[in-house]
Amino acid sequence: MQLTKYNHATVVLERDGATLVVDPGAFTPEAADLVRSATAVLVTHEHFDHLDVDAVRAGLEANPDLVVRGPQPVVDQLGAHDGRVGAVAAGDAFTVGPFAVRVFGEQHAVIHPDVPVIPNVGYLVDDAVFHPGDSYLVPGVPVPTLLMPTSGPWTHMVEAVDYVRAVAPDRIVQIHEAMLSDLGQQSTARFLGPEVLGSVPVTILPAGESITV
Repeated sequence: MQLTKYNHATVVLERDGATLVVDPGAFTPEAADLVRSATAVLVTHEHFDHLDVDAVRAGLEANPDLVVRGPQPVVDQLGAHDGRVGAVAAGDAFTVGPFAVRVFGEQHAVIHPDVPVIPNVGYLVDDAVFHPGDSYLVPGVPVPTLLMPTSGPWTHMVEAVDYVRAVAPDRIVQIHEAMLSDLGQQSTARFLGPEVLGSVPVTILPAGESITV
């Protein structure tokens, strides 16, 4: 399976001619094109940097075979589109094209006590790649590749280190990095990696580049 990293939280997985887009957000200029050509879209939560509503709606209109899955607030924003947009929650498991998806959850990390906490789910695809959305969500199952959020108003280095230790992935790929400079990304990767506090190197994958997972 091929994993391609795009800006911030957006990741594309490809296998057997099918494409799975996770979190096509407004920070990703290619979001509309990625969605339009996708087999399916998975959304972890409703925040604009994870869900570009206009891009996903346009993709649903342009591609009659496209399906979208996300928490109920995502469905509420997009509409059901004759059942092609469906709600998922922790414990769900389903297939889209050749991809097997397991859902974990259920809440966004706390930004501040004055900010309401919203639903957030994580997706484990083909038991190979885990996208936690905006949370330090420990799925409690083996995770070969962890997509690790490294910036945002809810992130904390202490919690991030403990999260990586708890998940114990074979590989870490940085995501959710838009609020970090290049220096900040390198520094965060060093703290999370074996040089300082972790045990697995953090891969910083530039937007548009791919790896095999």
